Amino acid sequence: MPGELRGSLFVEKLKGSVERITFYNEENGYTVLRLKPEQLRLGVSRDGTVTVVGALPELQPGEAVEFEGEWTNDPKYGQQFKAEAVRQSVPATVEGMRRYLGSGLIKGIGPKTAEKIVDHFGLHTLDVLDREPDRLLDVLDVGHKRMQMITRAWREQQAVKEVMLFLQGHQISTGLAVKIYKQYGDDAIAKVTENPYALARDIWGIGFLTADKIARDLGLPDDSPHRMAAGVVYALNEATNDGHVFLPRPALVDQAAELLRVEDRAGIEGAIERLHAAGEVMIEPLPASALDAVPESAGEVEAVYLPPMYYSEVGSARKLRLMLDAPDSRLADLRHAHWGPLLASLRAESAVSLTDQQRQAVQQALTNKVSVLTGGPGTGKTFTTRTVIAVLIQSGHRFVLCSPTGRAAKRLAEATGQPAQTIHRLLGFSPGEGFTYNDENPLDADVVVVDEASMIDLSLFYSLLKAIAPSTHLLLVGDVDQLPSVGAGDVLRDLIRSGALPVTRLEAIFRQEGGSQIIRNAHRINQGEQPDTRNEGQDFFFFGEEDPEAAAALVVDIVQNRLPARFGVDPLEDVQVLVPMYRGPAGVDGLNRAMQAALNPPGRPAEHRLMGRLFRVGDKVMQTRNNYDKEVYNGDIGRIFAFDFEEQTMIVRMEGRRVTYDWAECDELVHAYAISVHKSQGSEYPVVVVPVLTQHFMMLQRNLLYTAITRARRMVVLVGTRKAIAIAVKNDRVAQRYSGLAWRMRDR
Repeated sequence: MPGELRGSLFVEKLKGSVERITFYNEENGYTVLRLKPEQLRLGVSRDGTVTVVGALPELQPGEAVEFEGEWTNDPKYGQQFKAEAVRQSVPATVEGMRRYLGSGLIKGIGPKTAEKIVDHFGLHTLDVLDREPDRLLDVLDVGHKRMQMITRAWREQQAVKEVMLFLQGHQISTGLAVKIYKQYGDDAIAKVTENPYALARDIWGIGFLTADKIARDLGLPDDSPHRMAAGVVYALNEATNDGHVFLPRPALVDQAAELLRVEDRAGIEGAIERLHAAGEVMIEPLPASALDAVPESAGEVEAVYLPPMYYSEVGSARKLRLMLDAPDSRLADLRHAHWGPLLASLRAESAVSLTDQQRQAVQQALTNKVSVLTGGPGTGKTFTTRTVIAVLIQSGHRFVLCSPTGRAAKRLAEATGQPAQTIHRLLGFSPGEGFTYNDENPLDADVVVVDEASMIDLSLFYSLLKAIAPSTHLLLVGDVDQLPSVGAGDVLRDLIRSGALPVTRLEAIFRQEGGSQIIRNAHRINQGEQPDTRNEGQDFFFFGEEDPEAAAALVVDIVQNRLPARFGVDPLEDVQVLVPMYRGPAGVDGLNRAMQAALNPPGRPAEHRLMGRLFRVGDKVMQTRNNYDKEVYNGDIGRIFAFDFEEQTMIVRMEGRRVTYDWAECDELVHAYAISVHKSQGSEYPVVVVPVLTQHFMMLQRNLLYTAITRARRMVVLVGTRKAIAIAVKNDRVAQRYSGLAWRMRDR
C-alpha cells in the first residue's frame, strides 16, 4: 500500500470504504471497523475486508475514507491497520454511493430511496445533490416535499462535515458535531475557537473534559480566565450530579484545582469571585453545625451554590415556614372532628383496623399543614394513605395524588384506586413556558399527597411548593431508608432531621405475603442483619460466584434460561437486573452488552449505530434526562419499536405510547437490560436480579442493597458472594449530601 516518509517514520496509507463498525467507544472514540480497501493485499479476509483500529470520529458504513498509520500483527486478532488519522471523502463508485446515502446519513434518504437515486444518476449523484437538487424530482417516488427535505439535510450535512474536519482530532462524534452545528450554525467553528468552554454550557452531551481538551489543543493557556471559570462551574455541576446542593468553598477550590490540574489556588479563588460578581454563583456563610457533612471544628463555612440550587433551597424553606405559620386551613372542619366514630365506620368498611401509629399518621395529615409518613415495606404506608383519602372523600374534601415518576404514579393509582399523576403533569408543565401552577396560580386542592417522596429532588420540590397555597395540606409519603433522590438534595431526610414537621415512622410489619422472604430480608438488612441466603423459600435466592466475568455470565444465564424455564417469566418484560456500579464485566455497561447479545442478538431485527451505541429493534432502553417536549423523564424504560431510515428517527414504545427520537436525540437513551440501583427508584418489577461482588465495594452500602431488594414484587435473585453482601449490610453510613435545608427549617 502507498505510504510516505515523515522524519524517521514511514507512515502508511490505506484507502477504502467502511463496510461495518464492529465496536465504537463513545467516551474516547476507540473504534474497530472492517474496511473494504481499494487495492487488495495479502491478509485480506475472505469477505475482502481488513480490520482497522484506532481513536476515530464516528464513521458510517459506506463512507469513503483514507487512513494514515501502520500495519500491526495482534497476537490474538491477527493483522490490523492501526490508524493515527483519517480523512473522510465521498465515495467514488456507484455501490459506494448507494451504501453511503443509504446509511441513514441524510434525512429523507433510506436504503430504498438511495438505490433509486443512484440508479438514476449514477456517478453524477453527488454532483446533482450539490448543484441541481431539483432534479431529484425525476426519481420515482421523490416528491416535492421529500426533495426539499433531502436538499436541506444534504446542505446541513456538508456544513457538519466542515465542523467534523475541525473537531475530529478531538474525538468528537458525528452526533455531537451535528448538535454543535445546530446550536451555532455557520458560526460553529468561530464560536468553538473563541471559547470552547461554552460547549460544556450550551450543548448537552459535551462536558468540561471534552471542551478542555479542545481548548488545550487550540493553545489556550492553563490559567485562562475562561478555563478557570469553566472549571469552577463544572465542579459545582458535578457536585450537583452527585446530589449536593452546594460545595463548601475550600472543597470547591480543591476539586477545581484537581480538575484543572493547576497549583494556582489564587486563580481559582479569583474565578469564584468573578462568577459571584456576575451572579453565576451564590455564596452564603453557613454555620458548620448546620451541616452534617462538615466537621464541627470548621466553624463557619462559605457555601457556594449554583443559582438554581440556592433559590430552590431558600425558597423551599420559606414556603414551608409560610404553610406552617399560616392560620388558615382548608381542612379546618376536621381539626375538631370526632375521630372515633369516623375511623370506626371506615374500619367497618375495610374490615381492617388502624394501629396507634397509623391512626396518629392519619390525624397528623389532616390536622397539620405539612406532615411526613415513612416506614419500610409491609408496614402499612399505603393502607394509611388510603385511610386519609377515605376520610377526605367522606368529608367532601378535594385532594390530588402525585409521585416524582410516571411509574410511581401508576403504582399509586393502582394501590389507592384514585387518579394519580407525575408532579410535572400535576403542575401542568409546558416546554418553553414552565409550570402552569405556581405562586400566582396555585392548585385547587385541600390536600396534596406525594408518594415515593424519597425520590423528589430539591428543584422539583420547590416547584411543587410554589403551587401549593398556604391553606392547603401537604402529606409526604416515602421510605427514608431508601437511596436519596437522583437529583440534588435529600429532601425527605432533611425534613425529618429538621424536627420542624410532625413525622410518623411505621415500624410494625404486616405484609408477609405467605411467608415472603423479600420483606423479611429487606427488614433484616435495614436492621444491620445478614439476609437469609439459604434458598429455602420460593422468592429469595442466592447464587455464589466470586469471579466478575463468571458472575456476569451467570446473571445472563439466570435471566435468559433459568428463570423462564423454572418460573415461566419473560426475561425482558418481567426481569430487571439492578447493578451497584457501571464499570467492569458485572457492571451496568458490561451486562448490557452481554444481555443484548443474548436476549436480542443480531439477525432479523433492524439495527443502527447512534452516538456510539448499537441500537436494535426490540432493545430495552431507558431515558436518561427529562425531555418535556416528549413527556419522557429520567428513568423511564421502553422498547425500541422501529427505525425510519429515511426520516432518521427511532421509535420507542414507552408506557403504552410511541415516542419518536431524531438521530441526534438518541444520546438521551441507554440500554436498560441492566440499570443502576439509583435509576430503579420508584419502580417495582416482578423479578429483580442483583450482582453483589466485592469488586463493587466502593458502592456497597446498606441503603443501596435495601433499595434494590425492595424493588421486587415476586422474586429476588442475588449473584455474588456472601462477603460482599456482608460489606453492604455493615456499611450503614449514608453518604452525606451538602444541603442547608434542614438548618433553614430549624428555629433560628
